[in-house]
Amino acid sequence: MENLTARNTQRLAELKASDGDQDRAPKIWAVGGGKGGVGKTLLAANVAITLARTGARVIVLDLDLGGANMHTALGVDSSGLPSFTDYFERKIVSMQELARPACVNNLQIISGAQDSISIANISHVQKQKLLSKIRTLSCDYVVLDLGAGTTFNTLDFFLSADVGILTVLPESTSVENTYRFIKSAFYRKLKHVERAFDVHNMVDRLMERKAKLNIATPADLLRQLEREHPMLGSRVRSAIQNFDLKFVLNQIRTQADVDVGYGIRNVCRKYFGLSIDYLGHLEYDSAVWQSVRRKRPLALEFPASPIMPKVQGIVGTLLKEEVDCIQQANPIKQQGRTVQL
Repeated sequence: MENLTARNTQRLAELKASDGDQDRAPKIWAVGGGKGGVGKTLLAANVAITLARTGARVIVLDLDLGGANMHTALGVDSSGLPSFTDYFERKIVSMQELARPACVNNLQIISGAQDSISIANISHVQKQKLLSKIRTLSCDYVVLDLGAGTTFNTLDFFLSADVGILTVLPESTSVENTYRFIKSAFYRKLKHVERAFDVHNMVDRLMERKAKLNIATPADLLRQLEREHPMLGSRVRSAIQNFDLKFVLNQIRTQADVDVGYGIRNVCRKYFGLSIDYLGHLEYDSAVWQSVRRKRPLALEFPASPIMPKVQGIVGTLLKEEVDCIQQANPIKQQGRTVQL
């Protein structure tokens, strides 16, 4: 599986080189979730390590503002680390200067461990500054480790990503909070689309009539919009369908736990009208808490953990999707001739 992941990374490099796109903005992968303690940081840390081991340049951003602990998951000493507070107070000019080497080659971390207490409630201006500067970082991939919940800041960080991954436990509380997160992200996305198409308060006006219009789900809302404004509704649906949402089940113990993922996928299709990808699952493994206690990443402390092949499979799947997307969108030179794939 690790070789497959590396081959996909190499193929991506070849495609970018043939397209003259080596200096493009980094791809952003966000790892979030509706509930705390579900393994977001575990997944983000080991995805980042797996990516870096393929030769890709990776920066992990700890955007669990006010609760940052990615440095611990990666085994990085937090003393002396620069912070987002330093950046906002202009003690550091460039976000790139916040990056520090992490536990493997090609991997860096931008930590929030030394941030002031107020960082948990950054302003809209500060948030927009972060969002714009993330795309300027000198790397191939940025992995965002987000805090739990559905604050606007968390949702906007998640929605800014090229790939959004939710971490879920096969427990009713986690599943419920995941649906709440997806619903909140869905409506937040609609608000972004409103601004893009300059049709402010469109969603609010429809929701004011939801009882009369029999709008019970987000999918109902989209259908009603298409009825009242066909052209606009079609554009909005297209924008929503580009919402690339995926999820991973964590701490799996039984086949019934695995099957929870298929249920989540089916409910999202019916309720939200979204095709959400079930990337796979990670087994429960006591090595996780042992690695946390030792302040070492799982990938390095327990490389034989059954979790690691699953993480490699998840990364391989995401890289393969990126390869396929580039090949479908661009002509590439193959065997001395240009072929449209």
